[in-house]
Amino acid sequence: MEKEASYGAGIGSSSWQSEVQAAVNEPKKEKLLERVHAAEVAIFHRLQDLGKDANAASSRQSEREALAAALETLRLLKRDRLGFPDWTKNS
Repeated sequence: MEKEASYGAGIGSSSWQSEVQAAVNEPKKEKLLERVHAAEVAIFHRLQDLGKDANAASSRQSEREALAAALETLRLLKRDRLGFPDWTKNS
């Protein structure tokens, strides 16, 4: 069963959204890290594009929030399915 990760309809570049979706739906642990990395790269490139646009700061706040949520999803995938440490814990 595929999971649907929703980060806002019609927000900016759908490339990063499809990469995140592919990572969320990847059933094989062996391919998951590759998918996560591809999603992180797509998000990085989108953030770079937003940084170049002087008007993007105010007009793209909802996309920036969606990008932050997508990064959190990827962090949780790495922690829960790939065994990465939880660096957000205060220990």
